Amino acid sequence: MTDSIPHGSVRRAAAARLPQAVSLLMPSTYTQPVLDWYAANARDLPWRRPGTSPWSVLVSEIMLQQTPVSRVRPAHQAWLARWPTPAALAKEASGEAVRQWGRLGYPRRALRLHETARIVTQAHDGVIPADYDVLRKLPGIGAYTAAAVAVFAFGGRHAVLDTNVRRVLARLSSGRQFPVAQPSVAEYRLAEQLLPADPATAARWSVAVMELGALTCTAARPRCEQCPVATQCAWRAAGRPPSTQRRPGQRYEGTDRQCRGRLLALLRESPVPLGQEHLDVAWPDAAQRARALDGLIADGLVEPLPDGTFSLLELPASRCLPARPGTRPRWRGQHG
Repeated sequence: MTDSIPHGSVRRAAAARLPQAVSLLMPSTYTQPVLDWYAANARDLPWRRPGTSPWSVLVSEIMLQQTPVSRVRPAHQAWLARWPTPAALAKEASGEAVRQWGRLGYPRRALRLHETARIVTQAHDGVIPADYDVLRKLPGIGAYTAAAVAVFAFGGRHAVLDTNVRRVLARLSSGRQFPVAQPSVAEYRLAEQLLPADPATAARWSVAVMELGALTCTAARPRCEQCPVATQCAWRAAGRPPSTQRRPGQRYEGTDRQCRGRLLALLRESPVPLGQEHLDVAWPDAAQRARALDGLIADGLVEPLPDGTFSLLELPASRCLPARPGTRPRWRGQHG
């Protein structure tokens, strides 16, 4: 799933062409039942607790990209214990961020988070910005992440559409088992239409409907009997028809991504740079191993040294890398 939201006049013009049925949906239809359900069923997650910092929320959102909560919870705790503020991380070399990232996967996220910490420290006095548009300019912060931080850290009023939310709304309003591959203008319009007018209530609604998708309106085994809005669900009323679109599976074994992970694990766990002979034991296919290593170097994760060895790239802490526009892959969501 891409991380793009139509904005401004483009969004308004497109929304004006939406079916009348969408515009008639009112927030009060679902709001209170879902909020009451959330009050009784919400998980105790560290980035949701009262008093948690915006930095904690931002770290959680980056870590939760394509990574389940069960793996993120200990990693998030360890990260915040080591670097409780953006300034603390900004003082470190980038390789330390990759080492701390461990086996969460997609280690470029660690580099983007490190870049963000430096930019926030230098350009924003170490304070995570609350404004959605400012957040969007940070490295690797796409539309979803910017909206999530603005809402969950600062109580902003924005539509937060992750996979869980999209699935709930598709079933409730459209009668489809799963949403289409890419979010449409109609989806964003509906999500915005359902936001309560009060920003604090809207922020709570956003996390509540996300939790509903993670715990009850799940992809594989939805528990409709426990859903607070089951009587209003178009998909359930239609007899829960299966989706006609094929959901692509994700293969990991034998992929370049697995090979990259093996190489990074060796470099991360070694106190000294490693020679090619040490990396060769990580993966049997020499061509694939070379391709993966080249990719790690190109991505700025690994540095080839003059003596022929390799190490995690260590950028000097004084250097602030420029923000690069990032796109967000399909994700599990904040609470999935």
